[in-house]
Amino acid sequence: MNAVIHLEELRKSYFIGKQELPVLKGLNLDILKNEFVALMGPSGSGKSTLMNIIGCLDTLSGGRYLLNNKDVGEMSDNELAEIRNQEIGFVFQQFNLLPRLSALENVALPLIYAGISKKERNERAAEMLGKVNLADRAKHKPNELSGGQIQRVAIARALVNNPSIILADEPTGNLDTKTSAEIMLLLSEIHAMGNTVVLVTHEEDIAAYAGRVVRLRDGLIESDKIQKAVTVG
Repeated sequence: MNAVIHLEELRKSYFIGKQELPVLKGLNLDILKNEFVALMGPSGSGKSTLMNIIGCLDTLSGGRYLLNNKDVGEMSDNELAEIRNQEIGFVFQQFNLLPRLSALENVALPLIYAGISKKERNERAAEMLGKVNLADRAKHKPNELSGGQIQRVAIARALVNNPSIILADEPTGNLDTKTSAEIMLLLSEIHAMGNTVVLVTHEEDIAAYAGRVVRLRDGLIESDKIQKAVTVG
C-alpha cells in the first residue's frame, strides 16, 4: 500500500516559558493515495495541530513525517514552500480570501507564486471557477458573494495548482446546513476525480462524507474506522 502521508511516532509540543505543553504524543498514521479521511476529536485533541503539520504549516517536535516518501523534517524552507504551493491545496473555515480582489484574482493568486504568466493564470482561474459553478461571479469581490459562494471560490483557489492533496479545516464551520451539504458534495466530487482529501470537522454529518474517520483524543488516535461514505448525487 502506497501511503502519501506517513506519520511515525509524531510528537508536537509548544512551550510557554519553560513549561512544555505536549499536543501530539507519539501519533502513528498512514493516509493512502485517493483516500477521503475525516479527522475528528474534542477541542484540544490535536486535530488542527495535526492538520497544520500535514500541510507543512507547522514543524514537528519529534518522530517522522514522510510525504510521498520524502522526509519533511529534512526539507529546507524553500522546499516546504514549494510543497505548500504545488502538492497541497488548503481550504479553511475563515475562507482567507483577499477582500479587494475579485473571485478570479483570488483564485489566480497561488499561480503568481508559481511564476505563471497573467494570461495563463486568468485562464486557469476561470476554468476552476467554472468547475465550482461560479463562472458568472468571476468579477465579484468577496463582499458581493454569499458564504457558500465564498467557500467555492476558496475551493477553486485550492485546486488551481492541481494539487494531489486537499486539506480542509472545518470548511463548513461558517455555513448553514444546506450550503454545507453543497460544499461537501463538491469535496466528494473532487475526491472522486482522484484527489486525496483530509478533512477536520467536529460534526458527524460532515464526517459522513468521508470513507474513513480517525478520532483523536489527548494527542493520540482513539479510533480509526473505515465507513461507507455519503455518495455523490
